[in-house]
Amino acid sequence: MTTRSVVLSLSLLAIALPSLAQEVPPSPGGRAEVLVLGTYHMANPGRDIHNMRADDVLAAKRQAEIAELIAVLKRFRPTKIAVERNVGDERIPRDYADYLAGKHELTRNEIEQIGFRLAKELGHSALYAVDADGEFPYPRLVKYAQATGRSKELDAISDAFGAEVKAQGEYLASHTILEALLYINADDKVAREIGLHQRMAHLGENGDWAGADLLADWYRRNARIFTNVTRIVNSPDERVLVVFGAGHLGLLRDAVSNDPTLKLRGLADFVR
Repeated sequence: MTTRSVVLSLSLLAIALPSLAQEVPPSPGGRAEVLVLGTYHMANPGRDIHNMRADDVLAAKRQAEIAELIAVLKRFRPTKIAVERNVGDERIPRDYADYLAGKHELTRNEIEQIGFRLAKELGHSALYAVDADGEFPYPRLVKYAQATGRSKELDAISDAFGAEVKAQGEYLASHTILEALLYINADDKVAREIGLHQRMAHLGENGDWAGADLLADWYRRNARIFTNVTRIVNSPDERVLVVFGAGHLGLLRDAVSNDPTLKLRGLADFVR
């Protein structure tokens, strides 16, 4: 192609672009609302898998605090509640039906303490499992760090994660569950944890992208969870509460906030 032809083609493209932009369909007038609630794992009284100290959520004091949390979440008026179980998990409909029938006592799990209790109070007939399996090849990252003399760098990232979890446990010990979840869902805390995940991508190189691949697998799992959430949104009038472990919070919130068909809401929006 001659220089003159290239210039002519670019000129025609520049003229066409405004008209092409006008043909793009507008965003829908209404947007479904999604509240992503990051939570600690309540079914580990005393110590969870990250060594966070968590007392017994079935204790009378904590049960009163759960009731306070439920009252706040009811202000969102969710039309659906999504929880951290794999799609198709038969325990959710079975246990929830038994709970409604008075044949199932709530376990310590946040799916039941928050999801089941709220769904019952709102008159929901079902909850929605939206989790997805995914890889998390951490041993490969450890091997890479060891082979390249960068174990101290990986240990520093791990220690930083541990410090976040320790601070979270200490905060919970001296605050109500609602206060602890406001702390966990705060923008600055979410940003710090996303930053720690990003630091793992520093560990890698051409031919062995150990950190980047681990990060990509984590993104992939959360993208699949997000897809499952979108599949239960059937109209712009929907208000979906997503109850998930706080480790997923940053990526799920980013996905919702960047989707032009959805509107992100937060726990703090409903605290008076």
